[in-house]
Amino acid sequence: MTDSWWLNPCKANDASAQEQARDRQQQLTKPAGSLGQLEALAVQLAGLQGRVKPSVDQLWIAIFAGDHGVVAEGVSAFPQEVTGQMLHNFVTGGAAISVLARQLDAQLEVVDLGTVTPSLALPGVRHLNIGAGTANFVNGPAMTQAQGNQALQAGRDSAHRALENGAQLFIGGEMGIGNTTAASALACVLLDCPVSDLTGPGTGLNAQGVSHKVAVIERGLERHAAQRDDALQTLFNLGGFEIAALVGAYLACAQAGIVVLVDGFICSVAALVATRLNPACREWLVFGHRGAEPGHRHVLHSLDAQPLLDLGLRLGEGSGAALAVPLLRLACALHGQMATFAEAAVADRPA
Repeated sequence: MTDSWWLNPCKANDASAQEQARDRQQQLTKPAGSLGQLEALAVQLAGLQGRVKPSVDQLWIAIFAGDHGVVAEGVSAFPQEVTGQMLHNFVTGGAAISVLARQLDAQLEVVDLGTVTPSLALPGVRHLNIGAGTANFVNGPAMTQAQGNQALQAGRDSAHRALENGAQLFIGGEMGIGNTTAASALACVLLDCPVSDLTGPGTGLNAQGVSHKVAVIERGLERHAAQRDDALQTLFNLGGFEIAALVGAYLACAQAGIVVLVDGFICSVAALVATRLNPACREWLVFGHRGAEPGHRHVLHSLDAQPLLDLGLRLGEGSGAALAVPLLRLACALHGQMATFAEAAVADRPA
């Protein structure tokens, strides 16, 4: 592996802009701290963007899709061809994230890393054909080193397209039947947690299905136990093409200086992998919501993340993060447009 680009430095936070933004918050016509997390968010965005008055009007949403060989073990309530069918739904505007992207005036791109659907060629989808889905991680590595590097690069390329298009905020979404199994397996290794603590129903398994899923993941972890201390190899052994692409996108955004709004369980696991590969990327990650999948709260806790929403979501696609975008925009508007005590001729609190 000659080019370990993910180890490159992340863009530095602008401490001066952040401090000026914090000072501005103290002068606005409200009790100090009364807007809670929205104040902290505006100050954080100011430091990341290097602007006292930050903005997240320009939004880029990238949906990464890929199939999973572990589906052969019967870990999903849905058949694998749904991945390819949903790609069509994304680009024809019928999916939840398609609706949200329109409402938010976001640029939406759909990247197919590799599905089992033969000869899939959909207008509006970037088909990269890294493989016909990953291999079954119970029997061996989910992807080769070459495939893993291609998937990471695909995420990086999307982040660079976002930068070229003036994006101020990046949301990565995912689609891939079986990907909660891959994400749970990854999280179990990275957090050193029991499989049963991090494994849930995904798209709708019953209790028996969840127990079977736990057993399948345990078999996979046993097979790859020798490499559990290597985060990158663990990603390649257990992850999915779309999860690796998310990792690459998050790291490239942090290096380029684009704020990332992280979606649900699978995207948060990708964020966890990214922070293990390059810890400095963490400050560029804002977490949109806490999902219903039981492993999500464990992953968020390990990342010291305070998600903006908790709505019981378990859809994926970047939908939970998209729902949090108005909060970020409103935090910026309040920070930038409220009057100061001096401007409004309102008596400030006593010294």
